[in-house]
Amino acid sequence: MTRSPPLADKVRFLRTLLESPRLTGAVSPSGRHLAQAMARAIGAAGEGLVIELGPGTGPVTKALIENGVPRAALVLVEYEPGFCKLLAQRFANVRIVQGDAYALPKTLAALSGQPIRAIVSSLPLLNRPAPARIALIEDAFALMGPAGIFVQFSYGLASPIPRAACVGRYSARSSAPIWRNLPPARVWTYRAEPDAAPPETLLTRLRQGIARKHKLRPAA
Repeated sequence: MTRSPPLADKVRFLRTLLESPRLTGAVSPSGRHLAQAMARAIGAAGEGLVIELGPGTGPVTKALIENGVPRAALVLVEYEPGFCKLLAQRFANVRIVQGDAYALPKTLAALSGQPIRAIVSSLPLLNRPAPARIALIEDAFALMGPAGIFVQFSYGLASPIPRAACVGRYSARSSAPIWRNLPPARVWTYRAEPDAAPPETLLTRLRQGIARKHKLRPAA
C-alpha cells in the first residue's frame, strides 16, 4: 500500500502553490515510491556532496538518507523560508541553504572547491522557459564536473531538459512511469557524455513498447 504524505505536508504544499505557483511543482509532496526511485538513481555510495534542489517538506531527503547518503554529505537548497524551517526540524545535521536553485553558482558559493557527486532536483522545471532549464543543467555540471549525475523527476512525457540542449553533451535516461505516485511521474537521469544522442521522443518510446509487446506475444 502506498503511504500518503502527512495531511499537514499536503496543506503546506497547497498553500505554497497558491502563493507562488511557479515555485511549487505539485499540489502535494512526492510520494514514497517516487522519492525512493530518485534516491536509487544516484547510487548508495560515492565520494562528494549530494545537493538536493527544492526539497519542500523532505520526502526525497528522507529517501536519500535511507538509501545511505550520510547526513553530513547532504545539502538542501530551498527557496521557501517555511520549508527551510521545517527541514531543519526534521533533518538534524543536514546543511540547509535558503536560496535560488536557478542561480546555483551564487547560491552554493560557500561550497566552492568541495566535490559534488550528484544533484537531485524536484524543481518544477516545466514551469520555466527552456533557457532557464538549460542554464540549470549547465550550472549543475559546471559544479559537479563530468563524473556527476543530475536527477530530475517530471510529470511530463518528454525530457524536462530540452532535447536540443542534450545533443553531444548529456545522455538522458528515463525510468518507467511510477504509477504509484499521484500523479504518475518519471525519473530522468543526465550524465555528461561527449557525442550523446538526444533523448528519445515519446513516439519512439511508444513504438519500442509496442514492438516489445509484439515480440513477447506467443505465436498463434
